[in-house]
Amino acid sequence: METLTIAKSIFYFLIAGLFEIGGGYLIWLWIREGKPLSYAIIGAIVLIAYGIIPTLQPANFGRVYAAYGGVFIVLSIIWGWGIDGIKPDKFDLIGGFIALIGVTVIMYWPRS
Repeated sequence: METLTIAKSIFYFLIAGLFEIGGGYLIWLWIREGKPLSYAIIGAIVLIAYGIIPTLQPANFGRVYAAYGGVFIVLSIIWGWGIDGIKPDKFDLIGGFIALIGVTVIMYWPRS
């Protein structure tokens, strides 16, 4: 896989993650913290966009979604730290690193 394709793929993973976590977070705020219905509506729209973004990936559905799971793990840890102020511990960091190794193998390891 060429460098530009990998860069685009990583970009799509990051954007998909932000949309999924961001949309889910808006719905979380609506239900759990009593925010206005507009939070849920915007969250739902963002989640619909999240559903479209992975289709731009160069790989097949199963591979993309398997690898995305690892990206989601890391982005969720970062979101929790940056938005909720929950600092990751060493086990969060080790688990996130292991997940990214899995992403790399699944998506970008050369195949013959």
